[in-house]
Order: sequence, then C-alpha cells, then structure tokens
Amino acid sequence: MKTHKATAKRFRLTGSGKLVRTKGGKSHLRRRTSSRTAALFSEMIPVKGKGFIKRIRRLAPYMHKYRANPSTHTAK
Repeated sequence: MKTHKATAKRFRLTGSGKLVRTKGGKSHLRRRTSSRTAALFSEMIPVKGKGFIKRIRRLAPYMHKYRANPSTHTAK
C-alpha cells in the first residue's frame, strides 16, 4: 500500500503514539507578526477527532517511520 506523501510530510507520530501537526499559516504575511507570535507557529499540536486520526492513518500506513524526533532512534 502506498503512502500519501503530503500526509507523511504534514503529520508526525510521537513516541507515545499521538499524531501531531504544525499550525497553518506559517509563511503568509509573517513579516508583520511579532517574534513571539511567529515562534508559536513552530510548535506541534495534537490532532483531535477520531475520524481525522483514522483518515490520516489510512493515508500513511507506515507512519511509524515518520517519527516526530528521529534523532532518538538508534541505527541497527
């Protein structure tokens, strides 16, 4: 089964198994925002709603390969 690449790029799976995403609107008209407001766009927020989670897991069946922090995994 193929992975939907746009979904794989937009969502990450945490170590505890939660789906997280970044906030939208990071690039558009960013010069006008304060540095504090711009920094808030970089944080990851959890995906809510069972229907959304089910859809994302169907689009990216190999989501475990796209962890939120890949540096914590050891190479085999």
